[in-house]
Amino acid sequence: MTNDIDYTSPSAHFKFDMNNSTLFKKDNQNFINILGIKQLNTLQNTSLLDIYLSKGNVVEPHYHQNAAELVYGISGAATISMLNPNTKQYLHYSITPGQVVNVPQGWWHYEIANADNTHLLAIFDAPTPEVVLGSDILKFTPASIMAHTYCMDEAQWKQTTAPIQPTTYIGPSCSTNQQSPAHTYHTPPHVYQRYVPYPFY
Repeated sequence: MTNDIDYTSPSAHFKFDMNNSTLFKKDNQNFINILGIKQLNTLQNTSLLDIYLSKGNVVEPHYHQNAAELVYGISGAATISMLNPNTKQYLHYSITPGQVVNVPQGWWHYEIANADNTHLLAIFDAPTPEVVLGSDILKFTPASIMAHTYCMDEAQWKQTTAPIQPTTYIGPSCSTNQQSPAHTYHTPPHVYQRYVPYPFY
């Protein structure tokens, strides 16, 4: 698919500073910057997430329903884990600078930093990747449905999932007193589209 881009137009932009485009910030060592067609209007089927993590931090389980993802290691070390929907088996790949992992479109996956100052670049084959986040699924699926479907105690499910914050992006999102830190979600949802399951109550 190609977009009709007038490269002669004064409104066509060819440069952008991702440092000014934060998608999500947990703290100064754990944040994600974004580049998509909303930031750079001459992009076609490419977008990027610039991911910074300290050791033990996780880009939460999620999937991209409209894009494959190529994760490139710039610094530090990380493990990229994904569920192969065909074999129902998890695949785990540890990467260091210069190494890449390909996550096919629609595969459930997550990234965990194995070292401080880990820097990853996630490259997508879509101008604006869509995302379904694990925290949103857990938070917005009605507790009564989870309890009924999986034969669980509804009160226990509610208690277990109570600390989960929607749109976590980078975890852990808890502290020793079980209160979540104030995460900052900078970018309007239309810039990095995410599907939120409708809460059928």
